[in-house]
Amino acid sequence: MKRPWKGQVEKPSEKKVQAKDLNNPLCPGAVRGNGEVNPDYKHTFTFKNDFPALLEDVPDPGPSQHPLFRSEAACGVCEVMCFHPRSDVTLPLMTLYEINEVIRKWSERTLELGKKYRWVQIFENKGEIMGCSNPHPHCQIWASSFLPNEARIEDRSQKDYYRKHGVPMLIDYVNQELEMQERSVVHNDHWIAVVPYWAVWPYETMLLPRRHVKRLYDLNDTERASLADIMKRLLTKYDNLFEVSFPYSMGWHGAPTGDMEHIENSHWQLHAHYLPPLLRSATVKKFMVGYEMLAQAQRDLTSEQAAAKLRELPEVHFMEYNSDYCEC
Repeated sequence: MKRPWKGQVEKPSEKKVQAKDLNNPLCPGAVRGNGEVNPDYKHTFTFKNDFPALLEDVPDPGPSQHPLFRSEAACGVCEVMCFHPRSDVTLPLMTLYEINEVIRKWSERTLELGKKYRWVQIFENKGEIMGCSNPHPHCQIWASSFLPNEARIEDRSQKDYYRKHGVPMLIDYVNQELEMQERSVVHNDHWIAVVPYWAVWPYETMLLPRRHVKRLYDLNDTERASLADIMKRLLTKYDNLFEVSFPYSMGWHGAPTGDMEHIENSHWQLHAHYLPPLLRSATVKKFMVGYEMLAQAQRDLTSEQAAAKLRELPEVHFMEYNSDYCEC
């Protein structure tokens, strides 16, 4: 962090996002790439991705001819979920009721898609720097017939810990973080957001329920409302860090579903990862190159330093002091 920086500088987007632009395919009333017209939605809107990476029906590649070249059929569904009808609104600028509607829809889609598929991955790429091609607030939901790599690693690690200690790893971790209060950023009666002890990205956070919850649809009404509160507080702090709409990739991880739903999954704990790329400012990001790609990731500041910096930030969004900002 002390080394003088003469590398690449990413200029933050200075584009003025319109509240509604019918040329934006995610807006209410807009025409999408496949010719369909979006309804005049008022809260959330979910539809099948017009350019899916997973398909429901795929051919079986047949037996592999060599152990180094193995392949299997991978089928699934890709959906897009719009959070809000306005394009100039992000999650921290939404009301608690509106965020709760997003969480409710997340739970519904996980339950519905999880009846057929083993893994339902909800993820949001926010900001151009994270490859987001559309400024409208939205996420994606990919349901797959297989456990992706990260899910398999988390499943194995949590299972090993549960067998050794008789308690879910992330429940133990939550209790330790609540006791130490060194890496906690925000918490309430039902949730805690921390900079993980093992974090790689400078301002990476993990969001966890304080009780044992395996999947999003296992949350009760009170916990969903509490989640809306903690998300708004955390994401407001993110935006306030460099006074910019803070970019990140985030995603939910929970116990497998589909034909794996009813096997023993007591080792799993629901949680969300927030992985933001910014390091020193809104224009300097963290680069994963060289040693970090070929050997092991290196932290630019400690988890405790990152948590303290985020913790000290106000929970009133900086744009609320901007006279150009109007309430939705």
